[in-house]
Amino acid sequence: MSCEGVREMAIARDAAQIAEQPVADDVVLRAEHLQKKLKMGEVSVHALRDVTLTVKRGEFLGIVGPSGSGKSTLLGLIGGLDSPTSGKIYIDGVDITHMNESRLTEIRNEKIGFVFQFFNLIPTLTALENVALPGQFAQKRRTNPQRRAKELLGMLGLGDRLHHRPSQLSGGQQQRVAIARALVNEPPLLLCDEPTGNLDSEASNMVMKMLRQIQQTTQTTILIVTHNIEVASQMDRLITLVDGQIATDVDPRSSAQQAAVSLLKDKRATNEFMVL
Repeated sequence: MSCEGVREMAIARDAAQIAEQPVADDVVLRAEHLQKKLKMGEVSVHALRDVTLTVKRGEFLGIVGPSGSGKSTLLGLIGGLDSPTSGKIYIDGVDITHMNESRLTEIRNEKIGFVFQFFNLIPTLTALENVALPGQFAQKRRTNPQRRAKELLGMLGLGDRLHHRPSQLSGGQQQRVAIARALVNEPPLLLCDEPTGNLDSEASNMVMKMLRQIQQTTQTTILIVTHNIEVASQMDRLITLVDGQIATDVDPRSSAQQAAVSLLKDKRATNEFMVL
């Protein structure tokens, strides 16, 4: 059988799986009983243990937890950058768990935007060219990539930086370019891994305000992995991971962390602490 025939069979199989799986319109992400084991020499380490969660469209939520708790591992699985040892992941109703790399690339391009701690911009391209680039590879273009890139950069306060290269931009400006790039194909889900981790407080302030603005104006679901309690305090919902599991309030580490976040939220509500 030709490569094209194999690919068509894989797409047909994926379509059949989707048809079998009833999905609520307001659910953009569902993970079921995720397990991830990592082989370290002769020892297997459980990076994730039976993680199940549902995320609705338009949510602004965070994943928090101590270092090594599995936050980035979970984000990688959700984004289709890695495969679980067992369990299932649905993105916008599509089961991505056993997709081949070609199909996963299409899903990541159309349904998921990524923002990382390090901006990963192409140094030889301008801000406009960096943002428009994913749109050039989209199979289902909703708009002209250059026009869409220009609109996004304007919305993020970079309308006067369209033709600047990354080296001519500050860290906060580069991160806003990265956010615009992640949104150029209008994905329903935006995944952010420590998006303020490489920024000073002022730039962090601006990036968080921009992310909240995007969530409110476009109803994009935004999921942020962070160890920064100030960032976590701005989330509408928090998922706390401890030792690869979603922690409950009976876990003292989870309780302490949530209490600290609650305190910061209260201080912001009474103007005792600056709202980011």
